Amino acid sequence: QVQLAESGGGLVQAGDSLRLSCAASGSAFSIYNMGWFRQAPGKGREFVATISRGGAAFYYADSVKGRFTISRDNGKNTAYLQMNSLNPEDTAVYYCAAAAKWGPITSITSTDWYDYWGQGTQVTVSS
Repeated sequence: QVQLAESGGGLVQAGDSLRLSCAASGSAFSIYNMGWFRQAPGKGREFVATISRGGAAFYYADSVKGRFTISRDNGKNTAYLQMNSLNPEDTAVYYCAAAAKWGPITSITSTDWYDYWGQGTQVTVSS
């Protein structure tokens, strides 16, 4: 079992950058594939990005491709989401999640695929 804790959210202006962190504890972080999801007010939780356990494979939602970068440092038991060129549509609670398995895109982009979740961190982008 692994516990996840997000940090790094905040209030920024359009065009700014933020880096979110997801610190893992309780189990071997390096065995998990890591994902980031977000949930805006009144909407469902949507996929943002995912990275494989070794960091060699990753995938992004079209809405963030070219602006966001997912990474991980297995030595620090931490995953990251670097967010650049933020816009108001990026406003949401951001969650990190851990999955024991990698799989096809239809799976790794689904909330059901992930076994563990953090509590979330709020990101608000003002125009």
